Amino acid sequence: MAIAVYPGSFDPVTMGHVDVIRRAASIFDTVRVCVMRNPDKTYTFSEAERMAFLKESTRELDNVIVDAHDGLLMDYAVANGAKVVIKGLRTIADFEYEMQMDYFNKRLAPGVETLYLMADNKYSVLSASAIRQLMAFDGELAGLVPPAVLEAVADRHKREEQNQ
Repeated sequence: MAIAVYPGSFDPVTMGHVDVIRRAASIFDTVRVCVMRNPDKTYTFSEAERMAFLKESTRELDNVIVDAHDGLLMDYAVANGAKVVIKGLRTIADFEYEMQMDYFNKRLAPGVETLYLMADNKYSVLSASAIRQLMAFDGELAGLVPPAVLEAVADRHKREEQNQ
């Protein structure tokens, strides 16, 4: 059984993330989408919210499991029997960063390969950080994030307006 891990912070999940998950799910028997915890990072959405967004966005994909991990990615991959880590790439800058990460990942788990999936052209400029900036200024998010994220953002704005 071919198992792959698709790691990320997914803060929030974007349609680019969902596209990569769907494509990976068509290649592998199981794709473990792993919300990674980084203690040095401040998140807009809680881990539970990010996991819920991912579960809702991939509910029709029977071979996708959403999970979370707060240690090394390679420890998670090995513990879950994954032979491949999926990385979505938008730009050459993404590749340069991921190539450096791959060096260390190979040292930690030589038997785990990294598979790079290029972003679909319509998502090539889409990033979670750009989404967060749009959120901060009430920008239009339709088509950029899954419906579950749109609902959460709308709910958050309503609560903020009620508290003012």
